[in-house]
Amino acid sequence: MFALALVAGCATPPPADDKEAMVEWEQVNDPLEPMNRTVFAFNQAVDKALLKPLAQAYREAVPPYGRDRVRDFLNNLRSPIILANDILQGAPDRAVQTLMRFAFNTGFGIGGLFDLAGASGIPYHDEDFGQTFAVWGIGEGPYLVLPIIGPSNPRDGVGLVAEWLGDPVNLYIDRVGEDWAMWTRSGLAGIDKRESLLDTLDEVERTSLDYYSAIRALYRQRRDAEIKNSLGEKPTPGMNVSSAGGLSNESH
Repeated sequence: MFALALVAGCATPPPADDKEAMVEWEQVNDPLEPMNRTVFAFNQAVDKALLKPLAQAYREAVPPYGRDRVRDFLNNLRSPIILANDILQGAPDRAVQTLMRFAFNTGFGIGGLFDLAGASGIPYHDEDFGQTFAVWGIGEGPYLVLPIIGPSNPRDGVGLVAEWLGDPVNLYIDRVGEDWAMWTRSGLAGIDKRESLLDTLDEVERTSLDYYSAIRALYRQRRDAEIKNSLGEKPTPGMNVSSAGGLSNESH
């Protein structure tokens, strides 16, 4: 059914002799736009009915200091995945940095509640399997909006599955039969992420002529920066997305 939806959702490309339209088509990289917009609308409905209110309630109930502790704890739990991707990307210096952060924060930061390593000059960095696949030369594929998860692409989607199945923390939780802890972690991470984006997404939606296009452009810009960072390159400068909603790189 999903394969049929993909075929049905494919938008028709412009005529091959319209070079300007073809360049724009390839740059946007969204041949599944009709289907993506449908999923995007579904995600927006879920967000407005559930996710955003939860994030707002979380912000109201938990002061910034408490939210920082939760975020530091969640970041520390990601250390094994980050370490694995550092190694798979051939970045030994970053792998040592991740290992030192994990050991220091787990041992002296009360299980990661306090980012003492960051305060000591060992900054946090995040890596995922989507970035690793990009470093290996695997193309992103077409833009794809996933239910609940949101903006993605086939490469990052496979990366999410690999992370979920291979996360040592999740594997341990599953082995000891405490599945509630795994789902609690995922839910808390989602609420924390949504809370961190409350103001940004409200501003993007308020200033966008087409909210879908703006989110698409900003997602691809952010992933470009993250992948360039993994490759040791500088992000593409000044990616202007004004045509997708009146936003520039500075707005993001």
